Amino acid sequence: MTTIEERLKAIDPIPLLHGAHSKRLCAIDAAAWIAGEEYSDRPKCVSPVIGAFVRALKDALDDEARQALKPYAPRMVGTAGDGYDKDRIWMAADWLVRVCTPAWLDLAGLKDSAEALRSLPPITEATLAEAEPTVTAARDKAAAVRDAARDAARAAVGKAASDAAWDAAWDAAWAAVREAAWDAAWAVVRDATWAAVRNAAWVAALEAKKQGGGSGAITDCFAPVKADLQRSAHELLDRMIDGPFGEENA
Repeated sequence: MTTIEERLKAIDPIPLLHGAHSKRLCAIDAAAWIAGEEYSDRPKCVSPVIGAFVRALKDALDDEARQALKPYAPRMVGTAGDGYDKDRIWMAADWLVRVCTPAWLDLAGLKDSAEALRSLPPITEATLAEAEPTVTAARDKAAAVRDAARDAARAAVGKAASDAAWDAAWDAAWAAVREAAWDAAWAVVRDATWAAVRNAAWVAALEAKKQGGGSGAITDCFAPVKADLQRSAHELLDRMIDGPFGEENA
């Protein structure tokens, strides 16, 4: 019987790959292997919230960036059933509202809206209703600026903006949040947050187009915020695994 140390050594040279597969390795498969479970991307040893987050993140990253998930494989083992999944879900919700959305609003030049979201208290079950008007206002401001700027460039930037907004980091956090059953208040915040991000991406893309840029320039304008959010998503994953847990640390 192989030991955990031997299993860790065995997977070290194997690259992490994209998608669902039966003979190749992803970060979740690696956690299952390390724990001695059957080959699976839904192992019993991993928190379903963390599993949803990592599955979405690894599928949205490119091959090089995906390798940074390998050190998380042994750290995920044992997170299932530890009693912290509700905290993890609120961590992801908070990140979507107070980190991800403001980053896109900043890119669109909507600094006041971005700062208003960052200044909210941590998003928890107790503060969600309080946050709703601020998130909705950010959505409406981004939509208004987008509509004012939109012109014949719409067709050129629309798909690029939507694709950029639905980025690896956003997708991962949203996958984690989907693990919970939310009330009507969260549905409003969720929809407003996504709309704010998408509209902000439109504004940034329209500005890049206005400056005479082609599709490459439009894609390039998204690159810094996407890179920052992917780094932030790794920090979020660290907190999901190690804590601290509790509403005051959300």
